[in-house]
Amino acid sequence: MWTFLRSLLCFRPRGYDLLDQYPPPNLTDRLQCDEKRPSCTNCVNHSIECDFSVFTPTSPSPSPPAASSTRQRYRFRQSKYQTLTSSEPSEGNQNPGGSSVAVQCNLSANSSAAGGISFADLELFHHYLISTYRTLRDDAFDPCSVWSIHVPQWGISFPSILHLMLALSALHLGHQKPDLRHQYVMQANDHFTFGVRSVTTVLSQLNSENCQMIYMSAVMICLVYFGNGPRPGEYLVFSSQGKAEWLVLMRGVRSILASNHDEIFSGILEPQPDDSIQSVCPDLEGELRQHRERIDELKTLIEMQAVGSEKGLYLGAVGSLPGTFEEVYKMRSAGKVAISFLPMVIGWIYRLPEPFIVLLEEKDPFALVILAHWSILLTYMKSSWLFIGWDEHVIKGIRASLKSEFHDWISWPETAISMRT
Repeated sequence: MWTFLRSLLCFRPRGYDLLDQYPPPNLTDRLQCDEKRPSCTNCVNHSIECDFSVFTPTSPSPSPPAASSTRQRYRFRQSKYQTLTSSEPSEGNQNPGGSSVAVQCNLSANSSAAGGISFADLELFHHYLISTYRTLRDDAFDPCSVWSIHVPQWGISFPSILHLMLALSALHLGHQKPDLRHQYVMQANDHFTFGVRSVTTVLSQLNSENCQMIYMSAVMICLVYFGNGPRPGEYLVFSSQGKAEWLVLMRGVRSILASNHDEIFSGILEPQPDDSIQSVCPDLEGELRQHRERIDELKTLIEMQAVGSEKGLYLGAVGSLPGTFEEVYKMRSAGKVAISFLPMVIGWIYRLPEPFIVLLEEKDPFALVILAHWSILLTYMKSSWLFIGWDEHVIKGIRASLKSEFHDWISWPETAISMRT
């Protein structure tokens, strides 16, 4: 858990935009505390409960009531992205020297400080409620309405969830409105930064009461990472240099689940059976059979050529691929949307033993070839805006990391992916 905490504090996404046109400022710099009292400027501006807040007995203002660790005070101020104007601004709400107007609104019931919410953030919140949440769930099967009802409700009392909601909404709007992408990416960048900042303040207090909200925050951080699109040199589980960013996040989710698994997957997050998922339909059986045959061929090649203690790791990883493909094909047969495949597709990596993950990080050729066959599954997810381009990006990164003698080993994944481009 502490490793995840440190990694979040130091996490710096490289090339925040899909086209690397708008790289974000250094995250550490953006979180720099100026140690002003009673709260530092960054925390006040981004509605975060400041770690350096102090209340002295000589203060003329009464101290605010104590808040629990999971109900932090926050408020939205006038946004620098604001473009709406008003010919008759209300007194007290006008920005001197500017054309934007902020509506004064206190979103937190236990916040005693007056604050404002910008029109830009209202737009993001509204867009999430009417559109973005639909892209994060299967409309046909969400009995508890987690993304549409509970996540927004949690966001009111848990700042990290609200900031990450707005980050996802901004990225979604940037996808829908390419001409305004720069503006929305910058908004997403800001909300992501302070979403990460606020969740790290409660990670050390993980318990049965807040574990579901912390878990959803970690999941949303991963989704924001996908939503920003592929970055040069980053290929999910390996990188051209250093540790893979997304792998650090996935390990964080794993550490949270390891400590509170039963409490997290209870109540509204308890997995529900889906009777619509039965078997692979006849139209897809031939396609699935081809994948199985190619995976069997890969397994035979590994048995013949791999040596040493790693051989068992290779065979275990490749042996689990057919089952994952079958699960995805059953869901495709049931007409499920792309986001529904995420637990199965990412679950394969999640369940890999740590020694095999290390082999991927070290760009071991046999491990990369196995990963190339897994990357075919990403092609079935790119109908979701979150996963556009990831299949091609990962397979190209694998090819670039392999010696030419192994290029024939990934010809099937390359063909399967290119056919769906």
